[in-house]
Amino acid sequence: MSRVRLEAPWLEFDLGGEMRVLSWAVNRPGFVSARRILWREVRNADLPADLDVTNWLEHALKARHALDAVTFLTSRDIRHHHVSEVHVEDAIATAMATVGLSNAERIGTRLDLSGHDWGTINIALRLDAGQGRGVQNGLTDAGLAEALSIAASARTAAVMEAGLDLPTGRATGTGTDCIAVAAAPGDINYAGLHTALGEAAGRAVHQAVAAGADEWMRTVRRKL
Repeated sequence: MSRVRLEAPWLEFDLGGEMRVLSWAVNRPGFVSARRILWREVRNADLPADLDVTNWLEHALKARHALDAVTFLTSRDIRHHHVSEVHVEDAIATAMATVGLSNAERIGTRLDLSGHDWGTINIALRLDAGQGRGVQNGLTDAGLAEALSIAASARTAAVMEAGLDLPTGRATGTGTDCIAVAAAPGDINYAGLHTALGEAAGRAVHQAVAAGADEWMRTVRRKL
């Protein structure tokens, strides 16, 4: 069972055991094995232009005894995290997201965001393929990559539905989004939209990001 723990400026998503994780997170990107995914809340002042962010984060994680964790950075208030768990047949998907849209972009375009605060969307997705499939009930690296693509698609759909219009068109995400997908290693090669696992993953991410985007639009955007 995955668990969430908030100890500002840290937010932890405990995977409940060692899992295969795929992400492009600041700490431990790519395919790795991990037991937890962390968020570190920061402000612009914490990250001056000349700072070596990777080195700074490594020291912060070492002080927390958390160098093993896949880790995001976010300027979003981590108290505003959203969790969605979805069951489809014997598959379970649990998504947790923090959503900030202050540096939102439209896909295929770029805005001049100098002087803006940095927002981001960070998503952790834990997948449980269930039992009784006649295979080792986890995902191959290919299956994990497909699940990440489903999470990205769900993120984009939720952001577009939030209705943030930019000079370049409807926002589809931010320039600093990051997604981490976790599952036990196994033999399942596919987690697409025609599978129970893909359905559960897409719905869980969509619900978590939609809740976060709605909250941001209601409580933050009106202040900008």
